[in-house]
Amino acid sequence: MDAPTVILLPTPSSAMRLAGEREENLKLIAKLTGAKLLLRGQELTIGGTEPQVAICQKLIYGLQQLWLQDREISAVDIAAAKQALDTNRMQEWSDRPTIARTRRGEMLQSRTFRQKQYMQAISNHDLTFGIGPAGTGKTFLAVVAAVQALQNNEVERLILTRPAVEAGERLGFLPGDLQQKIGPYLRPLYDALYELIDPEKIPQMMERGIIEVAPLAYMRGRTLNNSFIIVDEAQNTTPAQIKMVLTRLGFKSRMVVTGDLTQIDLPAPQKSGLVVAKELLQNVEGIAFVMFNKSDVVRHPLVQRIVAAYEKAGS
Repeated sequence: MDAPTVILLPTPSSAMRLAGEREENLKLIAKLTGAKLLLRGQELTIGGTEPQVAICQKLIYGLQQLWLQDREISAVDIAAAKQALDTNRMQEWSDRPTIARTRRGEMLQSRTFRQKQYMQAISNHDLTFGIGPAGTGKTFLAVVAAVQALQNNEVERLILTRPAVEAGERLGFLPGDLQQKIGPYLRPLYDALYELIDPEKIPQMMERGIIEVAPLAYMRGRTLNNSFIIVDEAQNTTPAQIKMVLTRLGFKSRMVVTGDLTQIDLPAPQKSGLVVAKELLQNVEGIAFVMFNKSDVVRHPLVQRIVAAYEKAGS
């Protein structure tokens, strides 16, 4: 065992942020690097072999932007930083700009490389596909980009759509009016909007047509100009449906299509429209595909392990 290294953290708050609740962050850093960590006040002692200590130091300083700014550090941040360290991209990961602020003033940053690439792709392409497992931020980040485009007057309206029923769009048997019928299926889109826009303003914006939330069937026959369109849960579209919605794209518009190819709910032998679109459009100029995987999951750490288990089983 080599002599321990000591890092003096600048403030009690930065020490608390780095340590996390019940020192969960330090436990995770120790697990990922093999080093032994002991925090006393603002003094962090790192023990272990020379390589273990060196990796641990790099990881802690890679997270410096967060603990210096008194921002919460999650297990996702630590795992993403470790991945960046392993791939010699720590500087690139550390230099992530703030992409937006929530309505409560909290800063939002891309948390993984692919999330950063996804936001860049949306900014640089009129049509972007975000494909990957649950919890990778595909829908939320698309809504962030859409709200920013609206607030910057780049578009005049937001259109959020998805297949309303997993195996089709048979809404007739459900009680209530259209909004009551489709509400449960569009909840994830509303949840993302509420993080960015005052909830009291959203109904007014919907009444004025600035925000439109509708099932996919309602896109037929329209040309969507000056709009930011998000097509969510696209793995549950048929080939005809996704062709229909992709060809709605009008002038001065952008579209983001999201989906998870491991959660196709269409009845056999119906092929997913997202699978077909990926096969046909992968190399079409002007279209971007960003493929997420389990390392991009930004929900509870268990979600990443669940996704990995299902991938291993081929499910």
